[in-house]
Amino acid sequence: MPGTTVSEVVIVGGGIIGICSALSLLDNGVSVTLIERDDPGQGASFGNAGTISPWSIVPQAVPGLWKKLPRMVFGKYGAAGISIRHAPGYLPWFFRFLRLCNAKSAAHVSDAMYILCNESIELYQQHLSGTGHEDLIQDSMYVHAFRRLDEASINSFGNQLRLAKGAQVERIDGAELRRLEPALSPEFKAAILIHGQARALDPGRIGTVLSEKFQKAGGRIVRASARKLERQADGAWTIRTDQDTYSAPKVVISAGAWSAELLRPLGFRVPLAAERGYHLSYASTGVHLNNSIMDAENHVVANGMTPGLRIAGIADFAKPDSPPNPRHFSTLRHCARSMIPDLGSSDASEWMGVRPSFPDSLPVIEEVPGQRGLFAAFGHSHYGLMMAPKTGQIVASLVTGPPLNQDISVFGSQRF
Repeated sequence: MPGTTVSEVVIVGGGIIGICSALSLLDNGVSVTLIERDDPGQGASFGNAGTISPWSIVPQAVPGLWKKLPRMVFGKYGAAGISIRHAPGYLPWFFRFLRLCNAKSAAHVSDAMYILCNESIELYQQHLSGTGHEDLIQDSMYVHAFRRLDEASINSFGNQLRLAKGAQVERIDGAELRRLEPALSPEFKAAILIHGQARALDPGRIGTVLSEKFQKAGGRIVRASARKLERQADGAWTIRTDQDTYSAPKVVISAGAWSAELLRPLGFRVPLAAERGYHLSYASTGVHLNNSIMDAENHVVANGMTPGLRIAGIADFAKPDSPPNPRHFSTLRHCARSMIPDLGSSDASEWMGVRPSFPDSLPVIEEVPGQRGLFAAFGHSHYGLMMAPKTGQIVASLVTGPPLNQDISVFGSQRF
């Protein structure tokens, strides 16, 4: 086709999922073109809380969550929100979500999350090896801090899921917590420590470093916005962008919250929601955290990073291109001061990004049914940063082989 660039594999979407998939495909010896409208790795995972957690295997939909939802959505400092204007469009997604808030479903999803999360630290270390930036991943614990003693329980539903998979989980009292994390408020009376974790000192920098590694290894990155997918007569795929046209026998769609829109004209329909996350970044505060900290009451995570102390959270259901909701930044400021009193009135930069979320917290990773040579890898919800390396391995296996010795059918779209 005149004016068309041909590659063996084209990946549409250069977030952390697309980058890790591209690296794994290069390792399998194929030529890869990555199409991304912005700088690679600077989307949803750029604003991630930074936790790389093999034990983040507890889905968002868990038993009893429905009791907490009114406070989370309507409370003065609630960790969730939904645009009234856009709420009707999200109702089917929420009905699916609420049906999954039971022990059987959550345990099933947890097993699948473990497949994607349990090797995350080692796989990132492999990807970063030789870049000179191996220190972007740092060993850490995940500290879940509680203001009420009775809520800090190793026997909680989530911790039982972790323990069943072999996690080391420990409970400490408030005095020991302050020895571990002196900057935390004395309001926290106890904590659950999840050992064997890591944290990203700069998630955006990881995306940049890995995209540079991809290019040095022979991969090609194109700055363009994909508009349309078309199958050619010979079975290959054409990707029309706002800049040019590209062709490949095999295409991977990893465009985050925009993936479903690209696939919809082909009859592929899945319940993907745009769920916005927020963070604040405090520079030069003098406050130091030794580990990743979750305020378990407010569902907010604090992490010390190279750019500054980051406070991240919020599940905001609104259209991707809607402006940020100022209320959520106010919530994060309140939570930040509540967690770490020495922040005082320190100024912070604001960020909002769009997570691609399915109701069950699992992504879709598969060859699109009825569309030979077209693959999906999107919808990682709150877990994209830690699930990305394993997702990349699975994508490479699906596209070029050899097959992994794991049942990945749980990530298929047929579950909807």
